[in-house]
Amino acid sequence: MKFGELLKSVATEGKEKHVPVIETGEARAGEGVDVVRVFVGKDVPHPNTVEHHIEWVELYGIKKNDQVVNLGRATFTPVYTNPNARFQINNVEEFKAFCALGYCNIHGVWQDCIEVE
Repeated sequence: MKFGELLKSVATEGKEKHVPVIETGEARAGEGVDVVRVFVGKDVPHPNTVEHHIEWVELYGIKKNDQVVNLGRATFTPVYTNPNARFQINNVEEFKAFCALGYCNIHGVWQDCIEVE
């Protein structure tokens, strides 16, 4: 089995919303800095109980030369924090896409990617 076979996407979405939603802000002129946000359950909240919750999200950037860069991870405590993260990205113009992973303690690892070129 390959790890990629374990990743779920919008095509396998169930009743709860697990797929990470990626949103980018606008780069500040001349600074090459941007904000990328990752939400799980943005439109339909994911359960946030000790028994069923999102434990973490990770953000990856794909550079124009196809190099993959791990941009960070946010972990969440059930009940007390919502699965939303904000990443400040330097040199954002070097990236052509962003991919996010989110982990539900019951339903596994979910993915989504967006292109930004």
